Amino acid sequence: MIRAIIFDFDGVITDSEPVHLKMFQKVLSEMGITLDAREYYEVYLGMDDKGCFTTILKSNGIGTAPQLIQSLIQKKTNYLMEYIKNGLFIYPGVVELVGSSRKDYLLAIASGALRHEIEFVLESAGIHSAFSVIVSAEDVSEGKPNPECFNKALERLNGIGGERIKKDECLVIEDSIAGIEAAKAAGMLCVAVTNTYSHDRLTLADKVVRELSEINLENL
Repeated sequence: MIRAIIFDFDGVITDSEPVHLKMFQKVLSEMGITLDAREYYEVYLGMDDKGCFTTILKSNGIGTAPQLIQSLIQKKTNYLMEYIKNGLFIYPGVVELVGSSRKDYLLAIASGALRHEIEFVLESAGIHSAFSVIVSAEDVSEGKPNPECFNKALERLNGIGGERIKKDECLVIEDSIAGIEAAKAAGMLCVAVTNTYSHDRLTLADKVVRELSEINLENL
């Protein structure tokens, strides 16, 4: 029986993956580094900003001092926040699924995005109050496909009180291969939505849907 739903953020709630790519490209181009879309979607999508910048710099033979990585993250965040203020897009079915499920399930976010990015979008969409827990990039030491974010979300949900939720009572909604791998490593049920990858790339998930309106929680 499902008792909690843990949503990924980028690529599930908001169509921000193309925006993240643009902002990574903008920051990296200032260092003379080129990042093409194919490489981003094949290698880096699903990583948090720290993991992405660290991996790219290493692959280009550049040092990854913490101060440098943090400065790149901050620069990308500044560009991103300015962009999404005028270009926010919420995927079809998100508001409806959150609204219909919040009465019967505990809801959480587990994402590699930064907390203020997540909260800005949730507030703009009018669904922030539906989520009992938000686990963001600042809360974990390892990004997806490491399951830390999902394990931490469950830990915090269980800190709210009431009967403890087991890992196999959690449904994760993901869009990325790394996210699905993290959910499965955490021992959780996973539904993947084809917002970012085609159906055939997401077969590790327990179920694949085209959009969130297709999810029937009673059947799951």
